[in-house]
Amino acid sequence: MPSAAPLDAPKPKIVSADEYAKARDELLKAEKEATRLLDRVAAQRRRLPMVQFDSSYTFKGPEGDKTLLELFGDDTQLALYQFMDLGPGKICPGCEHMGDSIPEFALKQLHDRGINFVFASNMPLEQIEECKKEHGWKMPFYSSRGTKFTDDCGCKYFMLSMFVRDAHGNVYRTYSTTQRGVDRIVFSNNIEDLAAYGRQEEWEDSPEGWPQHPTYG
Repeated sequence: MPSAAPLDAPKPKIVSADEYAKARDELLKAEKEATRLLDRVAAQRRRLPMVQFDSSYTFKGPEGDKTLLELFGDDTQLALYQFMDLGPGKICPGCEHMGDSIPEFALKQLHDRGINFVFASNMPLEQIEECKKEHGWKMPFYSSRGTKFTDDCGCKYFMLSMFVRDAHGNVYRTYSTTQRGVDRIVFSNNIEDLAAYGRQEEWEDSPEGWPQHPTYG
């Protein structure tokens, strides 16, 4: 299991304030370059075409069934995270981490900008409700079990999809991503990336002796 780095773990080199400022300025150049690249990628993403989706897929929730269109609520756009189904009594640790990492007021902030954020999974609703209760999750979480939604999305494991609706009740998918593409929206991961030890995961390129553990371990 991931754990806090011990106090006696190796630490960055101690230098003078001037040496630190010089090193920080060098990193800032790389950070600005990465930011400009991400801005260009985001601009390209906003110019993607879209594909129409059947708005009548039925999802089961604690208050009854809802169609894909109804998952939007009053919002124009929908962000839908597909939580991996590993079978009875099993939970995908990466998806679990995703659920645990959603800031308390993030969904309201998205709603204020016309985006509804929901989870869906092929897990049965009973398993979803147990998982929500165990973790204290508040986000809307629906079961797509018995539908072709997951297959039609091309989702083999987990996936984040963005949808938009029009005034005529039509639904379109404008974007989808999986694997590391989902990584950038995980709050805790991005904070850890700024910390000296990073995420402490084995795949990271870190100085020798830095504390590390298996990914999702």
